[in-house]
Amino acid sequence: MNISAKVQPESPAGAGQGDADGRWRRGATYASVTVAAILIAGKFGAYLATNSVSILSSLIDSSVDALASVITLISVARALKPPDSAFRFGHGKAEPLAALVQSAFIVGSAMFLGYELLGRLFEPRPVGDIAVGLWVMAAAIALTFVLVLFQRWVIRRTASLAIGADSLHYSGDMLLNAAVMVSLLLGRWTGQAFWDPLFGLGIAAFLVWGAVGISRTALDVLMDRELPDVDRTRVVDLVNAHPASRGLHDLRTRSTGLGQHIEFHLELDSHLTLTEAHDITDEIESSLRAAFANAEITIHQEPAGLDDERLDHRLRPRRR
Repeated sequence: MNISAKVQPESPAGAGQGDADGRWRRGATYASVTVAAILIAGKFGAYLATNSVSILSSLIDSSVDALASVITLISVARALKPPDSAFRFGHGKAEPLAALVQSAFIVGSAMFLGYELLGRLFEPRPVGDIAVGLWVMAAAIALTFVLVLFQRWVIRRTASLAIGADSLHYSGDMLLNAAVMVSLLLGRWTGQAFWDPLFGLGIAAFLVWGAVGISRTALDVLMDRELPDVDRTRVVDLVNAHPASRGLHDLRTRSTGLGQHIEFHLELDSHLTLTEAHDITDEIESSLRAAFANAEITIHQEPAGLDDERLDHRLRPRRR
């Protein structure tokens, strides 16, 4: 007996859940684009009123966020397209691609900020009326907080990588806006203009740090990095928990951008009929589906104790 079975969700309820998740993904992208547009308008007005380079840095960051949000909107719409004859594995990796593009935009904006801020640090310029800047930053924090709460709810429901990257931008924005407020107040209280560019440099460094994290996660998905050890261990435990299972080998896992792909060789008693092996596989698949609702599962069945060449024997130890 040497059988391969590819198991995918078939229930109408599962399809309905997928449709609902798609709607929430789209809703989150529309919300982020709307918030970005509002923040750009408000911060632009605050920069004109204050001439604060910290507000300028926050304005540029929001502009990058707006562009990133548009890219996220497009990528999510692409990722949610069903598989077709040209892309039989689906379009899920459009999301990590978008996240990678976002990180490039962030680094570019941080470099521009660094150039501008170094000049202001050595030749500080006075900040104008800070009241407008403080009110705009406070409003930006409140609006962004609501958006991030919504995005995180969508991320918990859908595990969207692109929305996760977008949410990271806006989570950082809350800290950045708070830093701008502190820099404005310190400048007013101390009478020193260097606080403004100094905080701006901190903002630029924070942007680069966030971009590195986003790109690393995106590259892991694009390069088909294995799922975390805790998930792989869970797969092994669920398979071995079935009384008819005699073990598994050559387990391969990866993120698809919208879910996971789980593939392994299932070892079964050699005397089983094809129907019995199929039923056992279905039961194991059901337990895996309960743990990994969005996973595509491929199971290759073979007799236990078969001495054959295995992927496990050819692999180097996994890098941490």
